[in-house]
Amino acid sequence: MEREQQDTSLLSPLVQNTEQDGFVVDVKQSKTRSIGKKEVLEEVKKQLWLAGPLVSVSLLNYSLQIISVMFVGHLGELALSGASMATSFACVTGFNLLVGMASALDTLCGQSYGAKQYHMLGIHMQRAMLILMIVSIPLAIIWANTRSILIFFGQDTEISSEAGNYAMSMLPCLFAYGLLQCLNRFLQTQNIVFPMMLSSGVTTLLHFLICWIMVFKSGLGNRGAAIANSISYWLNVLMLSLYVKFSPSCAKTWTGFSKEALYNIPSFLRLAIPSALMVCLEMWSFEMMVLLSGLLPNPKLETSVLSICLNTAGAVWMIPFGLSGAVSCRVSNELGAGNPHIARLAVCVVLVVAIVEGILIGAVMIIIRNIWGYAYSNEVEVVKYVAIMFPILAASNFLDGLQCVLSGTARGCGWQKIGAFVNLGSYYLIGIPSAIVLAFALHIGGKGLWLGIICALIVQVCSLMIITIRTNWEQEAKKAIDRVYDSIIPESIVS
Repeated sequence: MEREQQDTSLLSPLVQNTEQDGFVVDVKQSKTRSIGKKEVLEEVKKQLWLAGPLVSVSLLNYSLQIISVMFVGHLGELALSGASMATSFACVTGFNLLVGMASALDTLCGQSYGAKQYHMLGIHMQRAMLILMIVSIPLAIIWANTRSILIFFGQDTEISSEAGNYAMSMLPCLFAYGLLQCLNRFLQTQNIVFPMMLSSGVTTLLHFLICWIMVFKSGLGNRGAAIANSISYWLNVLMLSLYVKFSPSCAKTWTGFSKEALYNIPSFLRLAIPSALMVCLEMWSFEMMVLLSGLLPNPKLETSVLSICLNTAGAVWMIPFGLSGAVSCRVSNELGAGNPHIARLAVCVVLVVAIVEGILIGAVMIIIRNIWGYAYSNEVEVVKYVAIMFPILAASNFLDGLQCVLSGTARGCGWQKIGAFVNLGSYYLIGIPSAIVLAFALHIGGKGLWLGIICALIVQVCSLMIITIRTNWEQEAKKAIDRVYDSIIPESIVS
């Protein structure tokens, strides 16, 4: 009976049939609604309630790799160099791609949840898990050949061998990471974020113990740290899987494995591939900055300072990344529910929050600019260079926060293809060429590389802002409802 009711809604795709509440919502009605102070405060509360745990989850998951490298650092300089290179290689060739592809669930699961087609969340997650596991196979082959690839690109043979051993031991981690991203998106789009935070916290605490045992007690050395990564990621996947299976909160959205997941794979890929490009095009540009810094005069100083700036920016970036996840969830939920005025409000609120956060963090960075370098180095030259870079870093962090929440809006609406083109143009037509000109032609050095990134961020923010401002939210709500009901597979086909 439920399937018959769902199928009838296909006859009127512009109207959402919310059967659970016994009434029909027409998207057009939202045009006449006004936003009150109470609705604004409620939206702020919802977003902060989501963003706080999501920031924690991002930081905790990010820390697993850092903790492993810290343990390896006690084994010697060669082991540390190999582990650092392998971790960077793994992010570029594996983790970034999986994060991007899983981001398609921000749109699909979020809008299905808003439309109260709860069983579709489990279907979308199963489909994503299947595809990400298939994609992980060629990625695993690339990781297995890490040593040869690094040597081919001119890296030191000894360090490449260490990195190859480390990457080989991290292979199980690749498959766990893809599953973890799918589980996180599945829960996040339902506003279930505290179990994610608890699971990540437990995993991180246990990771210290696992690393200590695997690195120092098992005799595996740096390979033990890589194996510890795999154990911790699989532990996190297991905890979240058990929660999804047995928690009453997921009773409507997880109804067991279904053949429906084998259908509509092309429609998932139409979102997943641009999603992956959105993430990878941006992340790869930052890796290119590190490579370019090695070609500058005094490459040791330039590379060291750029690494400090990238580590600092990566940690600070987790705050707008949490806001990005929150607005993606809010926008997709409200568009799926046929509430375009609330989706528009969510975007306005998150932009204000991102501006305030960017100003506060930027002010702190400028205040501590003269002492922050000592956390990484005792060299006065490094500390002074970091102090010069931090005002530039503060500006880029402000812009990065804005693009992050605007990208979250794009994922919530299903604009991944537009976002991919914006990132391609911003970073590869504007950012990297500008960085090369400033750093090498105008001899500004590392500052020039970072100013090139700022040029890319300005273009990216302006492009996404124009797209967002010109958005017809009522039309986006109709598209969301169409997408939800088009993804439902008739029972006659499945059986």
